[in-house]
Amino acid sequence: MKTFLALFCWAAVALVNGQTSRSLTVDSHDITVLLNSNETFIVFAKEDLTAPVSVRLVKEHEDHLNLDPESFIYAAGATTNQTVVITGLRAGYVAVTAIDAANEIIEDVYLRVTVAVSKGLIYTSIVFGWVYFVAWSVSFYPQIWINFRRKSVEGLNFDFVILNIVGFTLYSMFNCGLYFFDSMQQEYESRHPRGLNPVMLNDVVFSLHAMFATIITIVQCCIYERAGQRVSWTAYSLLSVFAVVVVVSASLAAASVLHWLDFLYYCSYVKLAITIIKYVPQALMNYRRKSTAGWSIGNILLDFTGGTLSMLQMILNGFNYDDWASIFGDPTKFGLGLFSVLFDVFFMLQHYVFYRHSSKSSNSDLTTVTEATNQTPIEPRHETTEKY
Repeated sequence: MKTFLALFCWAAVALVNGQTSRSLTVDSHDITVLLNSNETFIVFAKEDLTAPVSVRLVKEHEDHLNLDPESFIYAAGATTNQTVVITGLRAGYVAVTAIDAANEIIEDVYLRVTVAVSKGLIYTSIVFGWVYFVAWSVSFYPQIWINFRRKSVEGLNFDFVILNIVGFTLYSMFNCGLYFFDSMQQEYESRHPRGLNPVMLNDVVFSLHAMFATIITIVQCCIYERAGQRVSWTAYSLLSVFAVVVVVSASLAAASVLHWLDFLYYCSYVKLAITIIKYVPQALMNYRRKSTAGWSIGNILLDFTGGTLSMLQMILNGFNYDDWASIFGDPTKFGLGLFSVLFDVFFMLQHYVFYRHSSKSSNSDLTTVTEATNQTPIEPRHETTEKY
């Protein structure tokens, strides 16, 4: 009988302690602290506690920061909050959780602490982020302008354009799904309970704007002189494969075989594949024509600027937060940025070195010169334009 009463009392205390501990929370779940500097956060009760709660803070990495105090008792009915001081010791990311006297997790008392080397590097990273965002956003318009000025899209590869619109459409679906739909966000949170939503507002704006700018280019391809250019059968074949992946994954998600979040991930994987291959048709077309006429170098210069600053930002963050694993542990993002920059360098070599003395002009350029001089056009030495 005594044993039964003891177990009953222990269970009752644990139940009361668990119920009261769920009433605790913190004023911020994300804190950045510099090396050898201090920051504070506050633990407080969302409602009056009926019993005191013993709180012990647990650090994911012991050597990255100090917490003062690490343990405390939050009194029942307390009117004052508990302030905890964080001291940064080593750069990196640290998750801080809390447990009560029964070793049960206090769900809403957790922090993601970032220990940084320098505040100046934080601001530099932010500047780099905005500059490459602007550079990538503006990079679509030099090609649109040159098409408008020439009233021709000759020299612009149609495979590149069609791959671009499919890629940015899928990218927009991924971003909008995770940013606007609560069900997607809840599914992401269930898989990453203390993780941040990877999609920010600027990601949504960029992807939708990229779709808009690419649609303008497609309209230009339909109404301007194109000298018989068309989308190749190779591009159609690739798009068919991508379409099968998207349709099948969407059907499985609709049948509840997959989560819709998994469908969005599959869309993002297709986008990554497109990013890898989309530059190849334009590079081959320039090589075969031995000319970059009709292909905007301004697009490439801005894309190069954006890609370079994106990688520099990742390197700065890797140093500032001792987070090299984000680059070398999961190299997809960095590798894609590097791949794009290398293609940009190749395009610049084509434009400024390999074909800078090329006299090859498009039919639309000859027409423009003729109209301006009211003379009969002189046929170029080569009579036909090679098409890709």
